[in-house]
Parts: sequence; C-alpha cells; structure tokens
Amino acid sequence: MPDTLHEEILGLQAQIERQLKLKGSFPEQARRAKRHVPRGMQKRLATLASALELMDHPRLALTLDQSALLRDVRALSAYLNDVDLADRRRGRLLDMATTVGFAVLAVIGLLVLVLRWRGFI
Repeated sequence: MPDTLHEEILGLQAQIERQLKLKGSFPEQARRAKRHVPRGMQKRLATLASALELMDHPRLALTLDQSALLRDVRALSAYLNDVDLADRRRGRLLDMATTVGFAVLAVIGLLVLVLRWRGFI
C-alpha cells in the first residue's frame, strides 16, 4: 500500500483535530465526529477508519480500493474546510436562548391564565 493514502488519512486526522477539536486516534475521532458531520460523511469516516486498520496488514491492504478511499479523504477534507466553529457555536447559543425564551413566555402565559381563572386579575 503506498504511503500517500496513509499520509492523506493522517492529514485528515490532523484536520479533524483542528476543525472539530476532537483528539485521539483516527478511529476514535471518526466515532466521536459522527454528530458533527452529515450522514454521508459519517459513512465515509467509518469506511476510512476500517480501512486504516486493514492497511497495517500487507495482504489485506491489497484488497482496499485506493481511488475510492482517496476520494473519501478528499471529500471529507473539503467538507471540513467549510466548517465554521464560531458559526456553529453562535447557532447553538441562539438555539438555547430561543428555547429559554419560549419557556419563559409559556410560564408567564400560564401564570396569567391561572391568575385570571382564579379571579386575581
């Protein structure tokens, strides 16, 4: 197995660590990155993680489709280049603020409804 595929996967591992802030070995990163990437990319990550294990064995490495694996690495790399962590963080904060705001409005509305029903308003 040429070292180019292995080097590409190691580069992808460094990119996952940099872009998604996930540390560890590549299979561990692939497992934890599932909730950060779309479903199609999850399958590609799983394929690359299993292929990385097969690359260590000389005969099993010959069974791997290098071009498909390189295509997967490049697609994942292109996706990770587009990931904006600051935007994701902002979106998560806005989601939490919206949820809390709706909960507060619901409680106030129910309080007014109960007070009106009891005749205090």
